[in-house]
Amino acid sequence: MGTSLYVRLLLYTRSNLECGRELNHHHLSSQPLFDLHRPTAFVIHGYRPTGAPPIWINHIVHLLAQQEDMNIIVVDWNRGAANLNYFTAVSYTREAAHNLTGFIKTMQEEGASLSSIHLIGVSLGAHLAGFVGAHLKGKIGRITGLDPAGPMFTSATPEERLDPSDAMFVDVLHTDMNSFGLRGAHGHIDFYANGGADQPGCPKTIFAGKSYFVCDHQRSVFLFLCSLNQSCQLTGYPCSSYGRFLDGQCLQCEAFKPASCPVLGYNTSQWREALVRLGQTKVFFSTTSSLPYRKLIYRVDMVTWNQYLRWGVVYIRLHGGRSSTEARIDQ
Repeated sequence: MGTSLYVRLLLYTRSNLECGRELNHHHLSSQPLFDLHRPTAFVIHGYRPTGAPPIWINHIVHLLAQQEDMNIIVVDWNRGAANLNYFTAVSYTREAAHNLTGFIKTMQEEGASLSSIHLIGVSLGAHLAGFVGAHLKGKIGRITGLDPAGPMFTSATPEERLDPSDAMFVDVLHTDMNSFGLRGAHGHIDFYANGGADQPGCPKTIFAGKSYFVCDHQRSVFLFLCSLNQSCQLTGYPCSSYGRFLDGQCLQCEAFKPASCPVLGYNTSQWREALVRLGQTKVFFSTTSSLPYRKLIYRVDMVTWNQYLRWGVVYIRLHGGRSSTEARIDQ
């Protein structure tokens, strides 16, 4: 378990997807495979109490490489994040951010554009990305925060956590706000999966062991991975609350016309101009418990011509392929 911080930067490209090449902080343009004129995505993991590497790292590297020809740099700060004391890991985020900021400044000096840089941070890594963005005066192109960590950040000021001023575009996904995730809105757009807490299929009791603690929080990564697959499209609908969304009051997309409502994931940047103009936008969506997570939404309007008040119950049943669903309306 780490007692001091050490940051490794591992470069992946379409030419070396199976084995990352460790980068140093100097003479970047002369390092093999590292093209400073390509877009660059940094993947930043979060708190790792056991020290084990994230199970999703290889998956996200491969899926990002499918989006476009880019540099993918995994920020390995396991010696720092891997600590039984969470508060120590939190303190290391600032130091790790200074380290990464220095590297990005060198990139800029050697010809890279800050606007072509995308920081993808998970949990504590989301705030680390925010600190880097703040050091660079918000000129980073994009920061994606996947369920930014809540503990130690709940009462933090914008300067002490991820916020919209940290990059030209900041998008955030919430999946565990009632435990390890951060409540509130912290990006130009905030996606709230199933209201931002208690994800379908995740254990509801402590007797499930480790999964009870990590399932909701980790779902943010799996939803983002799913979104990188073109067959997995998760649309968010602007709304003031998840309750109003479930009541069918927020299924309109006028603010984004002629485009549709924003879609979660790498391609959220297609709505960037409108979202920056609108300020902070909160969008909600529901999912199933497993891949491909997508849950279709139907709105049914009923008109009755009865002249007299009548009491009763209406059942609506939808059939599709091998499955069906039923809703009861009694008020």
